[in-house]
Amino acid sequence: MTPFDLTGKTAVVTGARRGIGFGMAEALAAAGADIIGASSRQEEGGGAIGERVRSLGRSFTGHAVDFTDREAVQEFGREVRGADILVNNAGTIRRSPAAEHPLEWWDEVLQVNLSSQFVLSQLVGEGMLERGSGRVIFTASLLSFQGGINVPGYAAAKSGIAGLVRALSNEWAARGVTVNGIAPGYIATDNTEKLRDDAERSAAILDRIPMGRWGEGSDLGGAAVFLASEAANYVTGAIIPVDGGWLGR
Repeated sequence: MTPFDLTGKTAVVTGARRGIGFGMAEALAAAGADIIGASSRQEEGGGAIGERVRSLGRSFTGHAVDFTDREAVQEFGREVRGADILVNNAGTIRRSPAAEHPLEWWDEVLQVNLSSQFVLSQLVGEGMLERGSGRVIFTASLLSFQGGINVPGYAAAKSGIAGLVRALSNEWAARGVTVNGIAPGYIATDNTEKLRDDAERSAAILDRIPMGRWGEGSDLGGAAVFLASEAANYVTGAIIPVDGGWLGR
């Protein structure tokens, strides 16, 4: 047993099917947690992430959840309110200059990246508060601190996540539930594919990252395990950058 051991815990990870969510779900399972994964196209058996979690000796349950549908999110939240750990990671991004940004894109991004995460936290958090223990972890962003370019909805949502981390922590910390965030840097996922395909933009990004490389989903695993574990008993209301040094530049 170590302070990082999650044996006997159940973790809900949204957006677990690929990318950052995959990396965090994998790491939590390696630390001993059983995983409930939810994505818009999540297979019941889990697909690749389900196979990986089971290979680590843990159980995986998959749920297909449309995070643009509030009622679907509420139904899912009621099903998993007994979870010990909630990782709010599901997200989407739409790129367009602000003056031309379709309002339906704005609504979609805010719903998936912010509103649905509050709804799920509210329902799962209620169960945690009743039991007097729990861990809520949000995937924030560098754009929780910066404005970005051509992603006004995403920047607004991720800034909102930073505020939500602090607001929930203020209310829940004294009742045994910690609330924190992880701010990934530039990670090689579907969301950054267009940036990586743009040779000039990619070079400019890499030039600013002290580590000189794009991050991988697995790079987020250690921070997720830390915040979910007893090692972080006195950590709440924090947002931990995992960005290769970007914010320190």
